[in-house]
Amino acid sequence: MTLHPPRVLSIAGSDSGGGAGIQADLKTMAALGCYGMTAITAITAQNTQGVRAIQGLPAALLEQQIDAVVEDIGVDAVKIGMLHDPDVVRTVARAIDRHRLQRVVLDPVMVATSGDRLIAQETVAVLVAELFPRVTVITPNLDEAGWFVGHAITTADALEGAARALRTLGARGVLLKGGHLSGPVLTDLLLDDAGVARWDGDRIDTPNTHGTGCTLSSAIACGLARGLALVDAVAQARDYVRAALQASAQWRLGRGHGPLDHGWAQRG
Repeated sequence: MTLHPPRVLSIAGSDSGGGAGIQADLKTMAALGCYGMTAITAITAQNTQGVRAIQGLPAALLEQQIDAVVEDIGVDAVKIGMLHDPDVVRTVARAIDRHRLQRVVLDPVMVATSGDRLIAQETVAVLVAELFPRVTVITPNLDEAGWFVGHAITTADALEGAARALRTLGARGVLLKGGHLSGPVLTDLLLDDAGVARWDGDRIDTPNTHGTGCTLSSAIACGLARGLALVDAVAQARDYVRAALQASAQWRLGRGHGPLDHGWAQRG
């Protein structure tokens, strides 16, 4: 008999506005019946309009946060978000090896919804080398994926080729999110050892998209923590995020890109 809920650790930055980062992760985990924990990489001063300041935390403190959680409570799945410098990336990679962490979702957060850059350019190469081979799946949006592969990805037909290019960089599983595609229908594509899966969906008319990537990656981690196969975890996570977007479409929180309604699942 299982005497605890699925345990999910978020290694990510803090969003003072509550819509993204560890705040979105914890809301998602609670809504999906998981026990959420955090190892904070950075503190941001931000709201729906943009990022005002970022203060990274020391890599040694991040290491202690991860060790404290894993050694006592245990971890069934991990979501990784914003990693602001190479030392932090290497610290996370060592922790994955040291604790033999499984079912790891990497959301390579590089730019906020507002357009603000969140990590330094020199961090990108270290991210690819140190984390791509160690995680279960990466979940870049198309702008982020384009930076990794060296060219823009602008059509649904280009998704599979880009995903295969990311696999050559070491990623075991790749979920390309089509939210930045033009047109009324958006396509997401998953490529892993099991093959290719595609999902098409109508674009949801809402200004409230802040934290969508954080929420999706956390929801995938929740599915993996429950023992779902990756393709099933992605399918369930997409359903959760789409419903959260629809539930918050009429919200007016702040004057920029507002948050999703993470709590819709608890209200039914």
